[in-house]
Amino acid sequence: MSEEEKVEVLVVASKVKNYIKTNSDLSTSAEVYNVLSQKVRELCDQAIENAKNAKRKTVMAKDF
Repeated sequence: MSEEEKVEVLVVASKVKNYIKTNSDLSTSAEVYNVLSQKVRELCDQAIENAKNAKRKTVMAKDF
């Protein structure tokens, strides 16, 4: 198992798959969920930093 596969998936795979299928009639590779989860992690990490810089203990929509 690669390092990428050991990291927890943060997205609901069935929802992503359904969204892609409904909006494009395309299938979704299993690799998508790990990559998408990493993008979510990056966004969350930046939002966390923004909240900390604003001296808040709550991440808010504006932090994204």
